[in-house]
Amino acid sequence: MTDKTIPDIIYTKVDEAPELASASFLPIIQKFAAAAGVTVGTRDISLAGRIISSFPEYLREDQRQNDDLAELGELVKTQQANVIKLPNISASMPQLVAALKELQAQGYALPDYPENPQSDEEKSIRARFDAIKGSAVNPVLREGNSDRRAAAPVKRYAQANPHRMGKWGPDSKTRVAAMSGGDFFSNETSATLDKAATAKIVLQGADGSETVLKTGVSYPSGTVVDATFMSAKALGAFLEQEIQATKDEGTLFSLHLKATMMKVSDPIIFGHAVKVWLKPVFDEFGDEMAALGVNPNSGMGDLLARVKDSPAIMAAIARVTAERPPMYMVNSDKGITNLHVPSDVIIDASMPALIRGGGKGWGPDGAEHDTNCVIPDNSYAPVYDETIKFFKANGALNPATAGTVQNLGLMAQKAEEYGSHPTTFEIPHSGTVRMVLDDGTVLHEHSVEAGDIWRAASVRKAPIEDWVTLAIERQKATGYRSIFWLDAARAHDAELIAYVKPLLEAKGVADKFEIMSPRDATRASLETITKGENTIAITGNVLRDYLTDLFPILELATSAKMLSIVKLMQGGGLFETGAGGSAPKHVQQLMEENHLRWDSLGEFCALGESFKFLADARGNDKARVLGDAVEVATQGILDHDRSPGRKVGQPDNRDSHYWFARYWAEALAAQDADASLAAHFAPIAKALADGEAAITQELMAGRGAAVDLGGYYHGDAKKTAAVMRPSASLNALIG
Repeated sequence: MTDKTIPDIIYTKVDEAPELASASFLPIIQKFAAAAGVTVGTRDISLAGRIISSFPEYLREDQRQNDDLAELGELVKTQQANVIKLPNISASMPQLVAALKELQAQGYALPDYPENPQSDEEKSIRARFDAIKGSAVNPVLREGNSDRRAAAPVKRYAQANPHRMGKWGPDSKTRVAAMSGGDFFSNETSATLDKAATAKIVLQGADGSETVLKTGVSYPSGTVVDATFMSAKALGAFLEQEIQATKDEGTLFSLHLKATMMKVSDPIIFGHAVKVWLKPVFDEFGDEMAALGVNPNSGMGDLLARVKDSPAIMAAIARVTAERPPMYMVNSDKGITNLHVPSDVIIDASMPALIRGGGKGWGPDGAEHDTNCVIPDNSYAPVYDETIKFFKANGALNPATAGTVQNLGLMAQKAEEYGSHPTTFEIPHSGTVRMVLDDGTVLHEHSVEAGDIWRAASVRKAPIEDWVTLAIERQKATGYRSIFWLDAARAHDAELIAYVKPLLEAKGVADKFEIMSPRDATRASLETITKGENTIAITGNVLRDYLTDLFPILELATSAKMLSIVKLMQGGGLFETGAGGSAPKHVQQLMEENHLRWDSLGEFCALGESFKFLADARGNDKARVLGDAVEVATQGILDHDRSPGRKVGQPDNRDSHYWFARYWAEALAAQDADASLAAHFAPIAKALADGEAAITQELMAGRGAAVDLGGYYHGDAKKTAAVMRPSASLNALIG
């Protein structure tokens, strides 16, 4: 890479609704940025793009793509990085296969995914595909810790225009169920390395045989290294217990995991739930189902598709389903259940939505019911458990008066990548798993049984120190109540506390911070924001992911409107744009009704911060003017209610982009910090205003009718542009 080939701002090409919105919004950004001499380019980190770039030797020259993710992975380690990252698919197995099939149908001669690789070539192909699954993008790009919060204009708007909240009362039967033992939480061990080390992970059988699970795992000095496992036997017993308890209580059964981020562990846990739910069927027809290629980890949808031509199996499934409690539904109209696809119910989106709705989930009858929220591992289940208990006792949060919970998350250099890294294993036989350092030291040791899920994770010293420094800076800037969400009774957290306390004391600020377990911190934070005050949650990586959906969904109705700044450790900037959990539903609606309800407010917030960062990093005063004007335009979108509506006939994402461009141009024309920019944008602002009737009419044309994008995962650029840029009048102004 050379400076000449790197745009001033890189806007990522991703998937689903955010990428469709980019087709409309990115040309506007590039038009406005050019006036300040700022270049805005793209890099493809979409699921389809990553598949294509992984198999160049199978493709024609004109089909091949650069490995943009690898390129960005190097860029974020430099000072010149300025990346706006939109939400991308963290692919589950079914999503990966669906994207692959779509590409193959489009003429890409890609290899099939080897379900049971035999040859070295098949194993190599499988490894390349597996590297694409799950949260494969974020660990590469996040070379810094996370600062996520509601932007001031967004929070003001939410308070002035509070969203609807479901009612909570003490009679609600909704609850959280988690394992009381045998889970990752209870089995965790942790240690901090006093010197750099390389480790191997081995499984020793009862007969003395040794299987090497992983070698060459390197850690620098000061790294906190964890290891733990979940007992398959304990998990199965827990799931059986909760299915029966759900039936006895008369609630919905729901399973809440993250089979995308936790790409190794959680699909296996999900598969256990499918097997327990259909246990009599597997007991009777297990061999026949295996011969049909059934993999419970892929979910009920895949299972039913494979056994549909076997009347005996289908009849057995119907009998068992009739005996089970009703299940939480993803789409009750289409009969899609909680166990249909592992990526359909993602905990950080599903639990906040359920809590916001008063603890209600949709049942197979199309009505709302109280729900048993099954979260097997007890590491973070207490956060949701305590939230539900708080609202049962106190009623729903009032968004009009609630304060805010900001978040500082420890995530740099793959910190705490539980379950999504190459050190998670489904144990093939009973024995003892050991992590052994190169000097022979046994760092971690666990007795395991066949089917158990063993994992290791780590956090390096430099990211921890950077995280604490970021917390100190943010607390000083705001004065907000600041809490480290760390449990002294948990092995990993105890090691982090041993870092945090001395660092705070050395800076003389220990009295300005509290350290609480996640359960206690949840209650303290809810008490604080209920009083209209603010707090900062200083958390590890997984809690960062969970809390930056939970609190924004309660406060703002969505997490897509969060301001997310990653201060890269080498001086660059990464600006994230919120969550994409509802993106599939948005795409479906667009394809069926030509209405995109995706709200680009997160993109607006990230864009302003990116311009201002560029101004500071490069001394580009015009970029600062652009960034300040973005804030004015964002406020205009909120003040004039120009965000997308949910239904056909209402303004959608494309309309909001027109209004954003207009407000942005008007702000630039009105500002007095740069006369040349004001002169440049004055006629653009006038033309956008004068053309309002024609533009809005052209944007609305064709609404309600199905549209062809040329693909779901890998759409046709021309077809997508025709759908997302339907106004000739606006296009003539923007280019």
